[in-house]
Amino acid sequence: MDVDLAQLQTLVAVIDEGTLEAAARRLHVTPSAVSQRLRALEVSTGRVLVQRGRPATATAAGEPVLRLARQVGLLVADTSRQLDPADPGRAPVLPIAVNADSLATWALPALAPLADGLRFDLHSSDQTHTSALLRAGTVMGALTSDAEPVAGCRVTPLGRMRYLPCAAPAFVDRWFPDGPDAAALHRAPVVVFDRRDDLQHAYLRRHLPTAADVPIHYVPSSADFLTAVTLGFGWGMLPELQLGGGHRAAPFDPAGGVDVALHWQQWRLESDPLDRVADALTRAAHAQLRR
Repeated sequence: MDVDLAQLQTLVAVIDEGTLEAAARRLHVTPSAVSQRLRALEVSTGRVLVQRGRPATATAAGEPVLRLARQVGLLVADTSRQLDPADPGRAPVLPIAVNADSLATWALPALAPLADGLRFDLHSSDQTHTSALLRAGTVMGALTSDAEPVAGCRVTPLGRMRYLPCAAPAFVDRWFPDGPDAAALHRAPVVVFDRRDDLQHAYLRRHLPTAADVPIHYVPSSADFLTAVTLGFGWGMLPELQLGGGHRAAPFDPAGGVDVALHWQQWRLESDPLDRVADALTRAAHAQLRR
């Protein structure tokens, strides 16, 4: 495969920005130049690398080339920074996937000390799906519940994040006056992060033969999820780290907690920026999560 740096940079820009026009603005070239570079890369590899939709996405053949492009870009940025450490424009950009609840509780404070020397492109997703972003080449590292290493990655166990079934006091008085028995859980509304979030249904399966027709509110934001539970939209599984702090939501079944094991996965790449991120997240996780 005979490729050049400009072609690899163009592939990354097209996938990150979503369109050839936006990639052209990022690279300070014309859309025609972007199209020509992308075409030259596809001719060189003998594969269609990009599905040209809105947004543009990497094809199955494009995913390993995208991973290569990001790896090369990180190495170039890291070397440039070492040659001219005073230039803030040479700070490497790190695309990282972080599950929404970690982002809302402990992960951002862990990364904050690195923000002067690195640029983060954070992708938020459920912890069971962040590893898919690694496989696709979208990110270089991910906080994930997947202990099985993605091809080309190494894994570091971080600890367990505990979730508890919680609700506002008025909600408990209305829906669970005699406790969260099967009949009450079948009637009571529940707040779910998105259609991939199984935490609430995992709790329900312990008590109900089926949870298919339980009334559901979908709230796909960690902070808004907490607000929805606090306001009485329904009950939900809240991270133990989010409880307290004046929020009017509390566990109604403290024994019904669920522990989710978290791991850090990153590419097997000699990279000081990636290693610094791994170290910061590992130290913070060991201080905040259950072991």
